[in-house]
Amino acid sequence: MISQLSWKIGGQQGEGVESTDRIFSTALNRLGYYLYGYRHFSSRIKGGHTNNKIRISTEPIRAISDDLDILVAFDQESIDLNAGELRAGGVIVADAKFNPTVPEHIDATLFAVPITKLAEELGTSLMKNMVASGASWALLGLPLEVFNKAVEQEFGRKGPAVVEKNIEAVKCGAEFVLEQAGGPLEAFKLAPADGKQKLFMIGNEAIGLGAIAAGCRLMSAYPITPASEIMEYLIKKLPKFGGTVIQTEDEIAAVTMAIGANYSGVRTMTASAGPGLSLMMEAIGLAGMTEQPLVIVDTQRGGPSTGLPTKQEQSDLNAMVYGTHGEIPKIVIAPASIEDCFYDMIEAFNLSEQYQVPVIVMTDLQLSLGKQSCEPLDLNQVAINRGKLVTEAPELEAGQLFKRYEFTEDGVSPRVLPGDKYGLHHVTGVEHDETGRPSESAVNRKKMMDKRLSKLNGLYIREGLRIDAPHETPDLLIIGMGSTGGTIDQARQKLEKDGLTTNHITIRQIHPFPAEQLLPFVQQAGKVVVLENNATAQLANQLKMHLGHGDKIGHVLKYDGTPFLPAEVYEACKELN
Repeated sequence: MISQLSWKIGGQQGEGVESTDRIFSTALNRLGYYLYGYRHFSSRIKGGHTNNKIRISTEPIRAISDDLDILVAFDQESIDLNAGELRAGGVIVADAKFNPTVPEHIDATLFAVPITKLAEELGTSLMKNMVASGASWALLGLPLEVFNKAVEQEFGRKGPAVVEKNIEAVKCGAEFVLEQAGGPLEAFKLAPADGKQKLFMIGNEAIGLGAIAAGCRLMSAYPITPASEIMEYLIKKLPKFGGTVIQTEDEIAAVTMAIGANYSGVRTMTASAGPGLSLMMEAIGLAGMTEQPLVIVDTQRGGPSTGLPTKQEQSDLNAMVYGTHGEIPKIVIAPASIEDCFYDMIEAFNLSEQYQVPVIVMTDLQLSLGKQSCEPLDLNQVAINRGKLVTEAPELEAGQLFKRYEFTEDGVSPRVLPGDKYGLHHVTGVEHDETGRPSESAVNRKKMMDKRLSKLNGLYIREGLRIDAPHETPDLLIIGMGSTGGTIDQARQKLEKDGLTTNHITIRQIHPFPAEQLLPFVQQAGKVVVLENNATAQLANQLKMHLGHGDKIGHVLKYDGTPFLPAEVYEACKELN
């Protein structure tokens, strides 16, 4: 028996690849396996090659695999593009309709199954994805009744007749391939999973769930890949909690609506990708100047412009940190796991109100859309902190205004909601005095700038650095952000076997940069390698700017639209050491 296996399905976008993957992985999740998925899809509604890859394991995993065990192909293009990943002795399950062939240099067993024909005999070619699923599931020797339960979950809303037809399609695919193969393949038999219930979701769903737990009751947003699933999730869930989602005409309207709603006291968020974040920049400056809480999620994708809207990249870091005109305080945090996506949203809302600043939650496409197993979430960790929100403003004399922007020792002023008795004050995007009245006084300007910029002095969020440092003076310190953590950990296992000592830090507080906490680890390492999905080493440059030690800081960059593979990280670190 084996402890892990990698499975991929490929075809043309719009012919059931996504639903096949969803049902297949749902069934595996029911058995208690740990899963990590990656979607390669085209920026078209229909057409263009797409594939979904799932890594299945009896132990927790947080990275896609270098190789592939089983490939399910709906067309020859899927074989030609993906067969190179197959390990020696791998398996291809392909539709006999297109007379599949295996490239000469590939050591793999081909099972040509009449996938489309069997589906058509059952009434419609649309069920070919269920035929293919049944065939690959049967080769693994896994119980069909579990898979059938997942089919019921997927198609139950369409009625029992549809469910029965799809279960029959699964059975046909299974019976055909088992007769061809002579039974399940012993080399691909997975060891039993622990059977424990696990959550199985994409990062965007965890972000939406975290927002609800944080008390968010309004999302204003404009759809954009790869952030749209946050909006879609909240459209279904927020009304159950008395909230709503408003689809605005553009990202400018989305962010200004969020600012206004937060001003009124409603915890509100917006979410977008790089192009949308660019449109929000002036309004982010408004939130900074008026000291309004604001939570934005930026799900990074390939840029610039439309770029690669369905591909992986981590190139918005500089835009998030420096994008606004003028100088305002803001916080940028970067979740590194599904669990982080949930808990960090709660922290983002708390931070935005505690410090009265914009908070940007920085994810990337792989973390946002890659479906992964995670342990049950601990709701005991959910705590709401609304900062200096004044419930009863002190009585004022006639003609006086509330000092909404009062100079305080920590730079954070008391905040009231509109309509509160004695809370009357002025709000404007121009420079202002303590009551909000416009002021161009040089003395006031300097004091207000110092007040705003001092708010984040010494800020260090919960686990701003995720540290795995078993060695006091390692040969290599590998640093990453976002979805790269699991990939780095897997590469480190091989590096350690080669005799290289390695530490690993995931930076989760991007801005303000946690220089004081990070510096000792950089000083102790022989060499520092920064891993990031962009072309200009944006994170590595943050290290050099804040910490120095440029002579020992190297970087590994990947910006072709695909996430890092463990083998790539291993080879690059070996070369840089």
